[in-house]
Amino acid sequence: MIIGIIGAGAAGMAAAITASKYPNVHVEIFERQSRVGRKLQATGNGRCNLSNIHADGSHYHGEEPDFVLPALSRMHVAETQVWFRKLGLYTVAEESGKIYPYSDQANSVVDVLRFALQKTNITLRTGFEVTKVKKTDDGFVLSDGEQTITCDKLIVACGGIAGTKLGGSMSGYRILSKFGHKSTRLRPALVQLKTDWNGIAALKGVRAQCQVSVYHDEKLFNQSAGEVQFTEYGLSGPVIFEVSRDVCQGSGHWCCRLDLLPDYTKEQIFADLCSRREFNLTAEDLLTGILHNRLGRVIVKGTGVQASCAVADITDVQLRQICDLAKCFEITLSEPMGMDSAQVTAGGVLTRDFYSETMESKLVPGLYACGEVLDIDGDCGGFNLQWAWSSGCCAGEHAGKDTV
Repeated sequence: MIIGIIGAGAAGMAAAITASKYPNVHVEIFERQSRVGRKLQATGNGRCNLSNIHADGSHYHGEEPDFVLPALSRMHVAETQVWFRKLGLYTVAEESGKIYPYSDQANSVVDVLRFALQKTNITLRTGFEVTKVKKTDDGFVLSDGEQTITCDKLIVACGGIAGTKLGGSMSGYRILSKFGHKSTRLRPALVQLKTDWNGIAALKGVRAQCQVSVYHDEKLFNQSAGEVQFTEYGLSGPVIFEVSRDVCQGSGHWCCRLDLLPDYTKEQIFADLCSRREFNLTAEDLLTGILHNRLGRVIVKGTGVQASCAVADITDVQLRQICDLAKCFEITLSEPMGMDSAQVTAGGVLTRDFYSETMESKLVPGLYACGEVLDIDGDCGGFNLQWAWSSGCCAGEHAGKDTV
């Protein structure tokens, strides 16, 4: 029995390793890039946040978010850690719940998966871009325009279109559409947000711990807390990724309100600023020691107080305005960065046409799909990779089990 797998990313490798445990199965993996796990190697700023101890159905999105439950139940977080330990990877969980390789290097994750593919019943074909797939009475025929390979069952694990520079593509959606599967609208998720505010360039490279609230036409849309990174075009950082899903999709006014000092009340900040009148300082140094220097100057400037003004001459009204702005620094949002910059694709192939217990197509027996190509995306923090492992192992398990 030959099981073909298109895509050697997280889900594809998990499917291949799982299916290969059955002795009468031979796995053929087709990867269009020159090496496996390229996107995986870039996750978590090179650290690879491979899961999260809080992974459950509440952290997933799509038209049918509960579709994830059977796979997550079968391959839950603890089981995922055991699975990786058997492959030779040590892991560690941070207080936030994020799970990383103990080595703190994404290379370690890719390497143990790559080693696990080095089995006699697995053939890895890199540089093989599947351009044609045909269903026959006996199975499937795949071609890259030069070679033709046949397989009895087929698992589509091509990933989504996000991160096109690292290998994201439309191929999975196109292949599945040939078999009658439809997709939702695709859009970027876990992505940086742009602003048309011309003052943002002055804050490029600044980081701040914030409470972030996104508003659409003055109604709260999403919120979270964590690190924000200011860039030359807008906002980035883990907390921005968390709130970015579906931001600036559609008309209306979108803005981000940052509480730059979430651990302090306005009255506490006001009292501390008043005490600085005792020192021979100018307004540009008013927030030194409280906020990043550049960010502090932007806040002061935003209230109309001149940088050269003596702190002793700043009125109570002006100090309260500075406190207000530090607690609610509003930045208008114009659009998300594109799919090139997105970490994950929101949307995908409709899950209602697949069995959630097996990942098998309801339309074409012997055809499976797993990972990001499906209409499932998770929150920031390792949830998307947990879905890749769970759905990939589920597809590989059932495709292989049925051959016994």
